[in-house]
Amino acid sequence: MSQTVTLMVLLGALVGAGILLLVWSLTPHEPSRVATQSALLRRVRSFGARLPIAFGVALVLLVLTRWPVLAAAGAALVLLAPFLMGGAGSEKAAIARLDGLAAWTESLRDTIAGAVGLEQAIPATAYAASPAISPQLIDLSDRLRMRTPLPTALQRFADDLDDSSADMVIAALILNSRLRGPGLREVLTSLAESARAELEMRRRVVAGRASTRRSVQIVVGITVLFVVGLAVFNREYVAPYASPVGQLVLLIVLAFFALGFLWMRRLAVFEIPDRFLLSATPPGDRR
Repeated sequence: MSQTVTLMVLLGALVGAGILLLVWSLTPHEPSRVATQSALLRRVRSFGARLPIAFGVALVLLVLTRWPVLAAAGAALVLLAPFLMGGAGSEKAAIARLDGLAAWTESLRDTIAGAVGLEQAIPATAYAASPAISPQLIDLSDRLRMRTPLPTALQRFADDLDDSSADMVIAALILNSRLRGPGLREVLTSLAESARAELEMRRRVVAGRASTRRSVQIVVGITVLFVVGLAVFNREYVAPYASPVGQLVLLIVLAFFALGFLWMRRLAVFEIPDRFLLSATPPGDRR
């Protein structure tokens, strides 16, 4: 009887905590300008609405199976679902950024062909650029209006984009801004063609990785349904896992599954080359 009361109190506390977290995550908060948030608090806020959902899933699994290890694994799976099954959004953003960069390079080349300098050509092409790079280009134009030296402004533009493909174009612009030599139009033409070729290659790679990502999602879903189904509908088969030793064995088994999921997730990730146009000033000091 005492164990039943304790379990009911624990479940009530978890339900209350989940409701409070859900309300807190859905309530807009005014960011503080005085106190800086800790890394742990930023990480918790990044989970958003997934945090109360993870509490709810853990609560349901704990009620159905009474296995703390499986409940904790279910909560972790909900929290890490975008990492395990996502990735397509970041790849699409990278492709859109590369497409916008290639189009902007061509626009900048055509504007320079009219005997216009870089200081005038960059603001003229910023507002008509792709939305993927338009905010960074507008910041670059604002820096030029504030009389920031062109090489420094271009270096900060490269840091804002944070893309290895953009470093090639911006490095050529930095060299031209320092040397003021001819041939920039031809260089931009070659760089635009190179960006278009890389864009086509990335699209083919993303199309090929989509099947691998879909396989990861299917394997994760079938595994979770199989484990939960056995624990709910065939209690006798999984009865040994109810003991403390069984929970330890279940933890080891789930750890192996987690390693397998991470390995499959790594196969579905597109590895972008490292940047070479790095600023000597840390990002915090630039701000």
